[in-house]
Amino acid sequence: MRLISLDHSDLEVDVRGSGEPVVLIQTALVADELLPLAGQPSLRDDYQLILYHRRGYGGSSPVEGPGSMTRDASDCRDLLAALDIERAHVVGVSYSAAIALQLAVTAAPRVQTLTVIEPPPVHIPSADEFVTATIELIRHHQIQGASFALDNFLTRLMGPNWRNDLERHIPGAVEQVERDADTFFETDIPALLSWEFGAEAARSIHQPVLYIGGSESGSWFAEVRMLMLDWLSQSEDVVVEGADHSLVATHPEQIARVLTDFMSRHPIGG
Repeated sequence: MRLISLDHSDLEVDVRGSGEPVVLIQTALVADELLPLAGQPSLRDDYQLILYHRRGYGGSSPVEGPGSMTRDASDCRDLLAALDIERAHVVGVSYSAAIALQLAVTAAPRVQTLTVIEPPPVHIPSADEFVTATIELIRHHQIQGASFALDNFLTRLMGPNWRNDLERHIPGAVEQVERDADTFFETDIPALLSWEFGAEAARSIHQPVLYIGGSESGSWFAEVRMLMLDWLSQSEDVVVEGADHSLVATHPEQIARVLTDFMSRHPIGG
């Protein structure tokens, strides 16, 4: 990776391949969670892939001030400008799907297509349950520290063998999450909870949209899917059978296949 200097931060960036640009926005906690997807031949061989570490992750600049979804979207916009990329296919996963949605609203000319993979459940009918659980995570981090909060969170999300599961799909992931846990708890979660986004903003998105979810991701993400399909009526909808919220790590081949099919039907300048 190399450092790209923006106005207010330096971001670690990996640009690989050639073809139409696809920016894979780094999600929360696991800095390299999108590497298995980027390694799929259908993406790797036919597109220029832009992967980067957001502020507070890896070798990118630390976060200064409160977390902000709008700032994360602006960083992505500024990164594309620094790379002389006028338009790109944009892919966001979980936390970074929220960034991708924000980018499509505030920097629409930069976004050719928008792929969102299970955005966070902050606006669903049962969002209060999610918010309560998330605030509890913040409290665990403040009182008992990053190691306890991290183990508590990932055990709930992935089960007691989360370390082995992460390493099997993303070598080096455990070291990454332990290194960057403070950014996740102190910056990303508060940014998500304060994110102002709703139907009006979503319906201003006119780019082609692909929604991808897992059949086993649970009730919160089932509600997210219905909400996104309502707000973004132009969305194509794909459910990956047998996948849960870790689907980008566990089912990268299937996701790459539907993603490349979608992007090929909406080419830049087409």
